[in-house]
Amino acid sequence: MYKEHSHQHPTRKRFFFQYFKKKTVYWKNKRQKEMEVEPKNFKTICVFCGSSAGKKTSYRDAAIELGAELVSKNIDLVYGGGSIGLMGLISQAVYDGGRHVIGVIPKTLMPKEITGETVGEVKAVADMHQRKAEMAKHSDAFIALPGGYGTLEELLEVITWAQLGIHDKPVGLLNVEGYYNSLLSFIDKAVEEGFITPTARHIIVSAPSAKDLVKKLEEYVPRHEKVASKKSWEMEQIGLSPTCEISR
Repeated sequence: MYKEHSHQHPTRKRFFFQYFKKKTVYWKNKRQKEMEVEPKNFKTICVFCGSSAGKKTSYRDAAIELGAELVSKNIDLVYGGGSIGLMGLISQAVYDGGRHVIGVIPKTLMPKEITGETVGEVKAVADMHQRKAEMAKHSDAFIALPGGYGTLEELLEVITWAQLGIHDKPVGLLNVEGYYNSLLSFIDKAVEEGFITPTARHIIVSAPSAKDLVKKLEEYVPRHEKVASKKSWEMEQIGLSPTCEISR
């Protein structure tokens, strides 16, 4: 009886076929429009960088150049709170340009990383864990200047947060004179060996100049499959109360 009944309604079959075909086209077009977003307008960018200035003058020049780029786009700065090294240079450049500067620093590091007068607002926190959470909470995007272990640790954690779905903020490397080439090669090797998905590789944006990097960050659209929706994450996992958010 089922076959007999189905043959009696070929029009209904065509209707459902056309309906699902239209729905497929609709969702495909909707997805494409979502990918074609307008460039973002950042209010605040978090910059990870060293408390050392490095050996090359190009590193110092890059920090000042990035500060000037943020000022030109009316973007405020969140950074590690130090007054020395690249941290001191970029914070001074942004502050001198009339933009707001927030420095977040663990109390135990204040004697080491703050010498002389600091600029802008300084937030003292309990530890490194809280420092990263606080910096992320106040930022619309992240940029890493050349730096050492601390810079890499901060950078890789926000990349991991993006992969997991805790936030969808763009993450950029200011690759001054190829400083981060070895890191990018390592990540590409991890993709090749199956430890990082090709779409998750897209999380990291890099450019040799501040102007090009900020432009790329403005045009960034996430492509990777997240582990979970950012709404489902408990903010306590990264040192925040349930009322605080680092996602957007």
